[in-house]
Amino acid sequence: MAHVILGLLLIAPQSFYDLIKGFEAGVALFYSASSGSIKRALDTLLARGFIEVASVEAGGRGRKVYRLTDTGREEFRAWMTGEPAGPDLETAALSRLYFLGLLEPAERVPVLRRITARIEADLDRLSALDRHLDTLEISEENRDVAAHQRATLDYGIASHRFTLDWFRDHLDRHEPPAR
Repeated sequence: MAHVILGLLLIAPQSFYDLIKGFEAGVALFYSASSGSIKRALDTLLARGFIEVASVEAGGRGRKVYRLTDTGREEFRAWMTGEPAGPDLETAALSRLYFLGLLEPAERVPVLRRITARIEADLDRLSALDRHLDTLEISEENRDVAAHQRATLDYGIASHRFTLDWFRDHLDRHEPPAR
């Protein structure tokens, strides 16, 4: 979540309320966050020096507007150009895709390649599990449960195949033409 907030603040300085609206308007398509989790992430980013208070509006509530520091910009760039880690492939891939336009054009293709490699690795693991399950004997009493568990794995494999095809197509559109 912290990196998503850094990306939103890289687009423009924002208040806590603006960040909540930014999540609701687009980020929520791939990343769910409560106002409490956004506030905790803001506090952590402030403590780590990745963001600062740009201004405090006069008035009863003293609305704070946050902006990135140079350290925050470096952290965001390192995250964007690093390996897409974490257990949730969809969040790792889509959060980077969402902010890809903030990178220099020459930096975008390597990010897309790393995402594609992560999808391929995850798909390989699911396919290996599928092959392993083919070798197991399932007792009659567990066949119904196993059938639905296998359907869940089938869904995951199909979803990863779709995602891989989609990212490969997107990558093809952004790779420089071969000479």
